[in-house]
Amino acid sequence: QVLIEHDEDVVITGNWDFIEVLSEKEHLREEFSQRLAYIAGIANFQYVREFEFTTLEAIVDEAVVTYGEALENAVFAVRVKRVGQHDFTSVEAERQIGGTLKARCNALAVRLKNPEVLVPIEIRDNRVWIVEQRIEGLGGYPIGSHDPVLSLISGGYDSTVSTYMTMSRGLKTHFCFFNLGGDAHEIGVKQVSWYLWEKYGSNIGVKFVTVPFEDVVGEILTKVDNSQMGVILKRMMLRAAGKVMEDLGAKALVTGECVAQVSSQTLVNLKVIDDVTDELVIRPLITTNKQVIIDQAIEIGTAVFAASIPEYCGVISVKPTTRAKLPKIEHEESKFDFAVLDAAIENAKSVSIRTVMNDVEKQYQGEV
Repeated sequence: QVLIEHDEDVVITGNWDFIEVLSEKEHLREEFSQRLAYIAGIANFQYVREFEFTTLEAIVDEAVVTYGEALENAVFAVRVKRVGQHDFTSVEAERQIGGTLKARCNALAVRLKNPEVLVPIEIRDNRVWIVEQRIEGLGGYPIGSHDPVLSLISGGYDSTVSTYMTMSRGLKTHFCFFNLGGDAHEIGVKQVSWYLWEKYGSNIGVKFVTVPFEDVVGEILTKVDNSQMGVILKRMMLRAAGKVMEDLGAKALVTGECVAQVSSQTLVNLKVIDDVTDELVIRPLITTNKQVIIDQAIEIGTAVFAASIPEYCGVISVKPTTRAKLPKIEHEESKFDFAVLDAAIENAKSVSIRTVMNDVEKQYQGEV
């Protein structure tokens, strides 16, 4: 579907060990590369010169066209993968093709280990592919091949990278945003969520859910002891997320939390936070250093968004506890009016990620 959006005439054929893509539009090659390189489940893809098999000498002729210039004064090797019935083995084909290429291209030598230039050739029955270029993909599994998850995304470095990690592993990843900072915050998170989906997961539809949490924060600020606010806010989020994931059929929650990165993320606190839900909570970054997270955010393209989005969860922390005790937390939560949380869940808004930028445009216009 991703490629068809660029070329409606593209022909895609599935085989048990590879997918073949045929397009006559050479000018789309770079666009195809950009799309295929970011689709989960693709370990690598290759651009090939394809022709009908006649003789090994004919293969050499085509290989000279593709690799002739690169082989001059170079140390190289030929790798042949063969499928079907032929009167030669793969090794025999490598020797004959390699020897002839060496002479015709003025190559320096043939070296099977660590060659400077590798000439990959695949012979499948009566077809030949000479690999022109190999590009590495994301790997992992195709998105949607595993149960869906719900990622709690705030737009910062951690939550965007953890979301990317589940997407690149092949998990259908819905987005859940707890709005603590009004339209400006929501616009920023919608933008980075759409970016992640469009670049790494647009071959499958997911939902973007906004849960209005301003009143929940207000209730916490009014009723709860300062030191317990951060942990209780996270527990409220998990309560609400549990309801959202139930509606979406998700099987796990995903967060960007990392051990001891902030006060609420000590092992003791995380245990107390998780105690509020029976759902599986996945934390892909749990032992990752902050600089590694930032570097990955830069690599995947979310750092520019994260740098402009404030960390609202930290706003309510005043001398936060690092060793929360469940009885104390439950005592503080008894002061909380849970009707406020129920109202937030009831007023949650779920939209298709495909249309989320339409909402962003409307919100921008509303601010002007």
